[in-house]
Amino acid sequence: MDGVTIEEVERQGVDEFLEEIRQNLMTRQYRPQPVLRGYVPKPDGGQRPLGIPTVRDRVVQQACKIVIEPLFEANFQDSSYGFRPKRSAQQAVRAVKKALIYGWWVVDADIQSYFDTIDHTLLMSLVERRISDRRVLKLIRQWLKGGVIEEGRRQPTVRGTPQGGVISPLLANIYLHVLDMYWEEQYATLGELFRYADDFVIVCRTKGQAEQALQAIQQVMKRLKLTLHPTKTRAVYLGREGFDFLGFHFHKMKAKKTRKLLPYMWPSQKAMKAIRREIHELTRRQRLAEGLEEIVRQLNPVIRGWRNYFQIGNSTKRLQDLDRYVQRRLRRLIRAMRGTRGHWKEKVFVTWIKGSGLAYFYQPGICGTRP
Repeated sequence: MDGVTIEEVERQGVDEFLEEIRQNLMTRQYRPQPVLRGYVPKPDGGQRPLGIPTVRDRVVQQACKIVIEPLFEANFQDSSYGFRPKRSAQQAVRAVKKALIYGWWVVDADIQSYFDTIDHTLLMSLVERRISDRRVLKLIRQWLKGGVIEEGRRQPTVRGTPQGGVISPLLANIYLHVLDMYWEEQYATLGELFRYADDFVIVCRTKGQAEQALQAIQQVMKRLKLTLHPTKTRAVYLGREGFDFLGFHFHKMKAKKTRKLLPYMWPSQKAMKAIRREIHELTRRQRLAEGLEEIVRQLNPVIRGWRNYFQIGNSTKRLQDLDRYVQRRLRRLIRAMRGTRGHWKEKVFVTWIKGSGLAYFYQPGICGTRP
């Protein structure tokens, strides 16, 4: 919002920048600036709002997080995986798949506009259970109430915590820790809860347990002043259909050897569409001026990152499909460079691919098996 970049801070001197922040905090003159509103596209065609703090405010938020996070981590439940030290989305999806060996019903929950609807008063009351330092509490209130700059105009923030702030994921976990505690203490017999930030599922054994679990979740959401999405929240029977969680699609299928119904997981349709869209963007004809080597250089980190996340599932077919898609896009580029289809030779393309250094989505022996 203030136009100051990390590079500019480095040019002016990091030590001087940090010392100024320290002095402002010690003398209680520090005041956070409003966050800059930005938007990122969602897979369903909508837009997700982001609140981008200044570099100065991000530094202070990170310092605060380093100090207070262990206080809350000591009490967080094992069912929570999102934005926590030594916990990951891959751990969550593996745990869900394991639970589905005996679970046949899943409550697939979606909180409507979670980060935008967090109640500030309730959130601060939860923070105050662990923190008594008034200066730290004042800092957190200031970040929550700092306002948003959109199209040059400042708008107040009366609820919610902006996605994009360093401290926001921790505050979001503190808020939904209430759900984790209620479930552990009162409803654990109904099913097993798995939560990653605001995205969570409950694995149950019977239809009756799933229905009770859904009612219980609705009661907890009401206490938290949150709303479940009316169409995206549902109870799923794994004997007929599957569900999506953290980019994976989970489904029960017959194992080839035993013919028993077992849980499998592979990249969801949304995840496949998103990666194809990114590949398409990186291999547009307009990028030919950058050269094929530069296009491959930009493709490789995208391919490796996607593969590293999804290789734990039964993703062989999807990964191989993506490799074919990448090669099809690169063939179009080379044909466009030659200006005619008449002189195309497949052997030339295969030789070029082998020497291009292009990364592959599927790696035999490393990536998951077929479902």
